[in-house]
Amino acid sequence: MKLLDSANRLLIPLVGLGLLVTSSITNAQENTVNRGENSVLLKEWDGPYGGVPPWKSIRIDDFQRAFDAAIAMSTADIDAIANNPEPATFANTIIPMEKSGQALDRLDRLFGVHQSNLNVGAIPDIEKAVMPLLSKHADSITQNEKLFQRIADIYEGDEMKSLNEAQQRLVEKQYKDFVRRGAKLSTEEKAKLSAINTRLAGLFTQFSQNVLADEGGPFTEVADESGLQGLPPSVVDAMAAAAAERDETDAKWVVNNTRSSMEPVLTYSQDRGLREQVWRTYYNRGDNGDAQDNNEIIAAILKLRAERAKLLGYETHAHWRLEPQMAKTPENAMNLMLQIWPKAVARVKEEVADMQAIADAEGSQITIEPWDYRYYAEKVRKAKYDLDFNDVKPYLQMEKLREGMMWAAGQLYGFEFEQITDVPVYHPDVRVWKVTRGDELVGLWYFDPYARRGKRSGAWMNAYRPQENIDEVIAPIVSNNSNFVKGKPGEPVLISWDDAVTMFHEFGHALHGLCSDCNYPTQSGTSVARDYVEFPSQLNEHWLSTPEVLANFAVHYQTGEPIPKELLDKIEKASTFNQGFQTVEYLASALIDMKLHLAGDVTIDPDQFERDTLAELGMPKEIVMRHRTPQFNHIFASDGYSAGYYSYLWSDALTADAAEVFEDSGTYYDKEVAKSLYDNIFSVGDTIDPAEGFRRFRGRDVDTKALLRKRGFPIDEK
Repeated sequence: MKLLDSANRLLIPLVGLGLLVTSSITNAQENTVNRGENSVLLKEWDGPYGGVPPWKSIRIDDFQRAFDAAIAMSTADIDAIANNPEPATFANTIIPMEKSGQALDRLDRLFGVHQSNLNVGAIPDIEKAVMPLLSKHADSITQNEKLFQRIADIYEGDEMKSLNEAQQRLVEKQYKDFVRRGAKLSTEEKAKLSAINTRLAGLFTQFSQNVLADEGGPFTEVADESGLQGLPPSVVDAMAAAAAERDETDAKWVVNNTRSSMEPVLTYSQDRGLREQVWRTYYNRGDNGDAQDNNEIIAAILKLRAERAKLLGYETHAHWRLEPQMAKTPENAMNLMLQIWPKAVARVKEEVADMQAIADAEGSQITIEPWDYRYYAEKVRKAKYDLDFNDVKPYLQMEKLREGMMWAAGQLYGFEFEQITDVPVYHPDVRVWKVTRGDELVGLWYFDPYARRGKRSGAWMNAYRPQENIDEVIAPIVSNNSNFVKGKPGEPVLISWDDAVTMFHEFGHALHGLCSDCNYPTQSGTSVARDYVEFPSQLNEHWLSTPEVLANFAVHYQTGEPIPKELLDKIEKASTFNQGFQTVEYLASALIDMKLHLAGDVTIDPDQFERDTLAELGMPKEIVMRHRTPQFNHIFASDGYSAGYYSYLWSDALTADAAEVFEDSGTYYDKEVAKSLYDNIFSVGDTIDPAEGFRRFRGRDVDTKALLRKRGFPIDEK
């Protein structure tokens, strides 16, 4: 049984708490269910590689009936476990739970891809109808008294002592998850909890659809060539392609309202008015006082989360969310963030002073504003380090860097990647690779790199099928999804250095899924603590800047020449440049997230709370949060990263310390260190405590000073 947390669609496999619904079905529903059971959406996947998603056979109008049928099928699975007359054992309770609801699990993964990658046509309406059903379904599992009693009997019984480490951890997690989700509440309290969760599911869906609408609808027109000054040719080509795709404009160039379109304009455009317009359009998503405004939704979500936490016996939503994480308490997470925050703010002041000096020297008579930061930061980078990332970009071909990712994975884990065409895909942009190690099939990797309407912005990883080995070895199927902008047909797609880092990051999530070597699917791959899951992916970023990858895969798109050593030296020298901006931009979002969820059941005006809290923190006026509250999908499109956006910093503390193991060995391709990384981090999933896995790799607990060293911040020696 896999408990669903819809937020997991953001980055990681769709596993968490399991799924279940009530068993009462009307005659009309039964007829619908019977029709739905025959849907290809519910059948076991056939074809090569242990079966593959049946993308070509999916009919959108089948989803609703299929969900009705899958929920009923899952209910039958759970009823059989809960009503088993034999005493509860690991074999007759926990193992069947791992196997239960498989049709629903497959269906939800297929629908999740449509939600994120193909959210057009009827999908938004289906999502609104389905998500509350899935919420009720999940509640009926954790509120099933007979099922919980069987889990409790195992958890508290003698058999527990004879189970191995992974099995004990699985039982303990199931027991505690059930308790944390209301298994011990009274009947009246359970009904109240279910009503809260159902209401939240609807609000989450509306929030995410509002953000998607504000990303796909608004855009910025560029009327004439004067607005293109400073922009690299690849960006201009992408803007022209974006204009050509829009029937509602006669403009020759368009800036779409996504991060991948916004950032190049803010970085390179000499037209300050254009920069401001693009900035305001992007950072006002969900905050325009129109039908897509998210402020009232946020206030309602926060109230419901606070009410739920109290009902479950927790001080706040933040305390409830952090209990099973590595941080354990909001105080521990806040302590780490507030250790870094003042150092980052101090660095921002230095960065702004450098930028203002250049602006003054140019006679521009401006004061640095948020829409100026990236633009003048590039000028400072060039002045301080003689590094212009426009000179780097011709060497950053998306496809060559993809090859570099795969090559590095081969060196570390022995993986070989072969592109295949014998499996269906859900869009012509999607390509698939078979991953092997020797004669062994490791899994499949799907790659969906380009932006399009109906696809949410950003980059993420999905697991279509988690690895498991209960009765047989089942190979994982994972995907990476990005929003690169296509240029002219036939020409390579050139990406920024930051985009290249993101590629390696998301591929790290994919490798975490592919390296998995676990028995039970709810423990495999990226099914780990939220503040640990970013550790493997952040660590994988380091292989981009290794000399081996850059020398062989960062090659000029016209000449094929490798990136010059002189340019590599400049990149290395400037490695901690602009860390003030990057850290403050991120930490502001993480701190707002935590403070919102520590506020309890007070009524919150999200915009006012954001302004007041940032002022109290001393937020530099030249920077805006990476994710402003009305567009913060991580924390309001689901529960997933709520009170958990700190996770990236927590994981980066682990990352910085772990990276020094490779650095001390003299190479990021040290075979012995790579084997330890695989054995203790990438392959073990949630079969061991993550802190113990880190200790086995590092030889000790994490040293957070490594994080300060990585970001170039001063270390307070005490």
